[in-house]
Amino acid sequence: MKGVNFITDDKNRRKAVIIELKTIEQNQEDVEDFLDVIVAESRKDEPKRSWEEVKKSLKKKVNYNVPNYYQQKC
Repeated sequence: MKGVNFITDDKNRRKAVIIELKTIEQNQEDVEDFLDVIVAESRKDEPKRSWEEVKKSLKKKVNYNVPNYYQQKC
């Protein structure tokens, strides 16, 4: 993508990214997608959690003043 540059180390491994403000303004959705990929890549070695574990964790954090309808949707 034009306006995106990487800073690499001596072994040519990407260490940082510079995105020109003009590029962000003109391609906001593409830049957001690009950043999502970077975050996903950085987390690829993290432990995986099942959807059931995530739902259980979220339900513990739910404000119990929220109507039951919304809690059942999780």
